[in-house]
Amino acid sequence: MFRNWVVLILGTCAIFSASTTSSAQKKPALTLDAFLNSVAFPDLAISPDGNEVVIQVERADWKANRFREDLWLYHAGNSSLIPLTTSGDDNNPQWSPDGKWIAFLSHRSGDVSGSDSRAAEKTQVYVISPDGGEAFPVTEATENVHAFAWSADSKQIFFATKEQWSEEQEKKYEEEWKDTIQYREAERGDVISVTDFSPSAQGSADVTEGAPKKPATRKLCSIEYRIQQLASSPDGKFLAYDTESRSQREESLDDDGIYVVPLNASLNSGSSTAEPVPLLHNPQAFFDRIEWSADSSHVFFSFENGSVDGAYKDAQERVYWASARENGNESCGAASEKRGCERWTSKFSGSIGGFAALADGGLLAGGRLGTEVQPYTESAPSAEFTRQAGRSGTYESFSAASHGSAIAFVYSSLQSPAEVYFANSPSEIADARPITSFNQSLAQDELPQGKPFRWTADDGTTVEGMLIYPPGKFEQKNLPMFTFIHGGPEDADGNHFEADWHQWADLAATDGWLVFEPNYRGSVGYGDAFALGIIPHIVSRPGKDILEGVDALVKSGVADPNHLTIGGYSYGGYMTNWLITQTTRFKAAVTGAGAVEHVVNWGNDDTTWDDAYFLGGLPWKTEQNYNAEAAIWQIGKVRTPTHMVAGGSDIRVYVGEDYLLERALHTMGVPCALLIFPGEGHSLANNPWHGKIKVREELKWLDHYGRP
Repeated sequence: MFRNWVVLILGTCAIFSASTTSSAQKKPALTLDAFLNSVAFPDLAISPDGNEVVIQVERADWKANRFREDLWLYHAGNSSLIPLTTSGDDNNPQWSPDGKWIAFLSHRSGDVSGSDSRAAEKTQVYVISPDGGEAFPVTEATENVHAFAWSADSKQIFFATKEQWSEEQEKKYEEEWKDTIQYREAERGDVISVTDFSPSAQGSADVTEGAPKKPATRKLCSIEYRIQQLASSPDGKFLAYDTESRSQREESLDDDGIYVVPLNASLNSGSSTAEPVPLLHNPQAFFDRIEWSADSSHVFFSFENGSVDGAYKDAQERVYWASARENGNESCGAASEKRGCERWTSKFSGSIGGFAALADGGLLAGGRLGTEVQPYTESAPSAEFTRQAGRSGTYESFSAASHGSAIAFVYSSLQSPAEVYFANSPSEIADARPITSFNQSLAQDELPQGKPFRWTADDGTTVEGMLIYPPGKFEQKNLPMFTFIHGGPEDADGNHFEADWHQWADLAATDGWLVFEPNYRGSVGYGDAFALGIIPHIVSRPGKDILEGVDALVKSGVADPNHLTIGGYSYGGYMTNWLITQTTRFKAAVTGAGAVEHVVNWGNDDTTWDDAYFLGGLPWKTEQNYNAEAAIWQIGKVRTPTHMVAGGSDIRVYVGEDYLLERALHTMGVPCALLIFPGEGHSLANNPWHGKIKVREELKWLDHYGRP
């Protein structure tokens, strides 16, 4: 049966109605509740013909103590937006190449009714028609499906899981090991499987009689590593995938690569003879994304950490492609040659923030320069990377039609909360219209204004950041200031709107603080040399940049020197912990998930490789660097009242670092508080109340100690 759709008809006037409000009419102030009720768009996909867009929507469910992820569908023909799924656990939407179906990942206990009951508790691939009806599962894996792709003819679905054990194997393991964790020995690689897609045989809403026979699932090949993403070539002859370590720990580069599987006649015969061929193996990089070119000749890929044309270096994000042909034959190049690997956007000095392959063979990407992320196109490697006309702000999450010129993307700015937009082509981005209005209520509030701010570091380098002013006080002087440090360090603050537990500058500004967001050395958007300028001084060099920015703001009269505070999360926590050992001028600090030493954190972090890279080597080889950049050895100088938070299960920054900092401050009698959020990792992604409590208490701490 078709569901009763809730239809929203969108129009440009409705979306931008806030901008026409009379300036004399006072807008309501932004509140914590409204701020954290904002909607995020983790993923979106435009249909092959460009006439529809499926949008993954994420929002807090306060009653259920969880975040909901549902899919919505936009129809360009009548400008309508309808809810497509409502389970609250649906993500990674992908259109079938023929445009008739949308597949996605979901964990819906009890939906899978196969012979193996273990499958009912796992994440599976589901499919739904864009015309309505109920979603139905097309896989019955006994391990979570974590990557999938449609075949080029829309008749098969490839999917990746951890190597699946039989019930007998699982029982034998439990009998021998009980609840013991074999830290490495129990890790298993992946298997790629393929199932025929037959709607009538897989339980779609069209089936009204009888018990349909499920299509057989066949094993395509076993993989030593963990697959991050699968992508089928448009001509149907290859399946590409990129890998990471089985544990998902970045301990070495040996596990990362890009491979292709030739999809020959043996696939249809049921013979498991497909052999993966390395396209790029161990190229000194950790990959982010892969996508086929329109003519199936190349695989685009991006990475933020690493290099494919030299020694490893953690500079700015780049986009390359690798040839999937050799001398005109349908085979892949040898891994050792790295032949056919070319860099796109090579003439661009900034960082690339996401990309989409275009139907005409070109590339659409977000290019970050300073505090702006603007849309750019490029027709071929080494061609001009051309900025498209658009509004000031941040463009991201691009999706391009495979059989047309239409595109979709997410746009935001300081004064415009994030929404999804649609344009008929990249050249018409300036005329793009919003196709969602989920954050329209935020646009009705009085939002802070901001502008870039630049200063000169002690070595002559120009450094930039953002100033976010309290509403109604734009460009006023002598304001109490909160220095809010971004994480990464491969990130940057700029002209964008983000409303969540780790990006809450707007709330701090609404509370009366001038928010200073420094893009210190190590940030992206300012060239590779700037991004790499923190090695091996990972806190001391950016720390100088930040303090010199504070000095410049005080000297110019913008910041009140008697009411300075500081804070940050993740790498922003690293920096906060370091800076309160370097000065007592900050009246209050709020820090989260930040290390105070680097040896133990290196041993627990899941990004170990980068830790050692930034510090110039392994702990026992560069002991001096690890100690020189550790706040713990200077913690006796701290006098700043400090509030701390951490996820109880965080391994990105070991939760023990927060206990260590709290113990030290408590022992010295420095006012401090520590909140531990149980069951949360680094991202506090499980329970929205944890993030809300975090921000609520951090604002209280700044007010209490920062301006008594």
